[in-house]
Amino acid sequence: MHGGILRCERVLSAAQARTGASFAFKWAQRATYESEAALARTRAWLRERYGDPAAAAWWRELPPRPVLLDAGCGAALSAIELFGDVLDRVHYVGVDVSEAVEVAAARFGEAGWSGAFFQADLSALPLPAGSCDVIFAEGVLHHTDSTAAALKALAPLLSPRGRFLFYVYRRKGPIREFTDDYIRARLQGMSAEAAWQALLPLTKLGKALGDLDLTVEVPEAIGLLEIPAGRVPLQRLFYWHVFKAFHHPDLSLEELNHINFDWYAPANAHRQSPEEVRAWCAEASLEIEREVIEPAGITVIARRAA
Repeated sequence: MHGGILRCERVLSAAQARTGASFAFKWAQRATYESEAALARTRAWLRERYGDPAAAAWWRELPPRPVLLDAGCGAALSAIELFGDVLDRVHYVGVDVSEAVEVAAARFGEAGWSGAFFQADLSALPLPAGSCDVIFAEGVLHHTDSTAAALKALAPLLSPRGRFLFYVYRRKGPIREFTDDYIRARLQGMSAEAAWQALLPLTKLGKALGDLDLTVEVPEAIGLLEIPAGRVPLQRLFYWHVFKAFHHPDLSLEELNHINFDWYAPANAHRQSPEEVRAWCAEASLEIEREVIEPAGITVIARRAA
């Protein structure tokens, strides 16, 4: 126990330790994700993919005060925006491999919610099998040493009528995949602060492309590069097929850089195909009830297979 938070003493891999340090730094920058515009964007994107869990038929199957495990909670941003209406009626458990869990605990306290928080590796949580009614892993599993292993480590914690909600990165085209790996490798020798600064020129270019508000026509699908035909905003053409430099007209430069840092800085950031995710769920005895496949990633709501 340190600072009021139970912390696992398990030794992490070098990549996982580096990933944790990146997220500890990122979530400490609260001004880069707590504006109303940033929160509204996060909330809308979550509801678009998961729907409203508390209004879903499966929520009514849960106990009156279900246990909600926020696996890889970070600053609890996603859990608060998706489950905010019911957080006073659940047993919330927030766990993160990094010291970002301290930010989550602080944000809960500021909002007047209660919760249990601890710092640990997702593959070795000190929780009994079947103890969690909802497991929420939003953009987390791919930041472990193995997406598949993390999924299979968490699945046994799910109660018989519970649901596992998660989002993982999807594999993209060859240029984008090369650029992602190249930039991520370049950042690994830097401090988190230096990596944040190094990404700012890329973020500024993405903003400049977005501010142009231009659309181009790709006359014919480029199969060799996995670029489809059709009209596409210029910024999105670069974003999906060359490099990630997020743009949204309502977000500040620092908020945009926060999103780009989230993508490039972690040492662990695996990308997978829908077919791989489906196979891993089957191996973990999970039955997929809802699947949303986007260019960026794969969202799943699953239950324990009968």
